[in-house]
Amino acid sequence: MTTIMELNDEDSVKIFKALADVTRLQIIRSLYATKKEMNCGEVGENHSISKSNTSYHLRILAEVKLIKVRKEAQTRYMRIDIETFETYLPGFLDTL
Repeated sequence: MTTIMELNDEDSVKIFKALADVTRLQIIRSLYATKKEMNCGEVGENHSISKSNTSYHLRILAEVKLIKVRKEAQTRYMRIDIETFETYLPGFLDTL
């Protein structure tokens, strides 16, 4: 099992930077709590943020592989990438 100590410094900074934002942390918390995929609109509604702001935060989370994105027609569905959290931040999701 890889731990955060085995990541290179650049990857570590990207992951922690993505998680250091209150909105992104709330998005991770709600995706984890629902245990299901949510589309961009649902995520935005849950957090009272605009679609463009939601897309921005989701893109950052996807870039560091904290969420998985699946596109179906024009809709993108997001869910937690459990494997990434278990690999790099074991136990983190249980702290939410």
